[in-house]
Amino acid sequence: MWKIPTKEISYEDWKAERRKGIGGSDAAAIAGVNKWKSPMRVYLEKIGEIDSPEQNEAMYWGRVMEDLIAAEYKKRTERHVRRCNYILIHPEYEWMIANIDRVITDAKLGPGVLECKNVSEYRASEWKDDNVPAEVYTQLQHYLAVTGYGWGVIAALIGGNKFFTREFERDEEFIKNLIELEKDFWRRVEEKDPPPVDGSEDTDTVLNILYPEPIPDTAIELPADADTWIEEIEDLKIRIKELEEQKAEREQRLKAYLKDNEAGFTQKYRVFWKAVTSSRFDSKKFKEEQSALYEKYLKEQSYRRLTIKEG
Repeated sequence: MWKIPTKEISYEDWKAERRKGIGGSDAAAIAGVNKWKSPMRVYLEKIGEIDSPEQNEAMYWGRVMEDLIAAEYKKRTERHVRRCNYILIHPEYEWMIANIDRVITDAKLGPGVLECKNVSEYRASEWKDDNVPAEVYTQLQHYLAVTGYGWGVIAALIGGNKFFTREFERDEEFIKNLIELEKDFWRRVEEKDPPPVDGSEDTDTVLNILYPEPIPDTAIELPADADTWIEEIEDLKIRIKELEEQKAEREQRLKAYLKDNEAGFTQKYRVFWKAVTSSRFDSKKFKEEQSALYEKYLKEQSYRRLTIKEG
């Protein structure tokens, strides 16, 4: 296992080193289990077409809480925990890298990886019943693949008041499949062969970043497959409408049974039909009564809309 020291490295230099390989969070996106990041975004980051995200408030608190979570794990288990001030590189695949939170030392198990997560209450349901999100498990197994360690721990502070830990063994079959996925992805990076689009919201965001405005009065001939794509889009629109109507009909059945009651229950579920009051800004009235002020605060926004027409 090779190492690149990071203790004295700048954030920009650290990002540059990360672009040279696939890290743990990248691995989860490449495997299709990261809800917030698509393979397309990872690809474009690696070839330098778009920048990786700047440090934000969530990232800042994640780093701050990492120390607390690692210290709490050490306190509860009495295992030795130390920082790893290196970018670690797989001995065989130099594009497979790891920035691990901590190394754990256990007298019987030897060294292991400690991955610390600060989880908002909003995502607490993903951690219920001793579960961990697939993206976090993938990240840990990627780290075990790079380090060669046989075990690791995911420690999380959930909603600011619940401490969670779960220990995992190295999963050789999972790692084998993950390496194959990453190997193919890195081939794409080297050959400038972008991954296919995946329907994710993030891929849509990336495409809008890459192509924010069309060149006026330009047109190209689309591939023959485009006819099939368009027909499938039109068919899906019809199916979505039918499903929405079916959903509405089932909801109406419940409302018809509830009548004036606020709630109902079955052996499995509780259903609520409550009154909700909200305050909304009446932009139409404001425009009529304060037209000058309305015009002053209008903000022009530009975006691209995809439309399909016959002929």
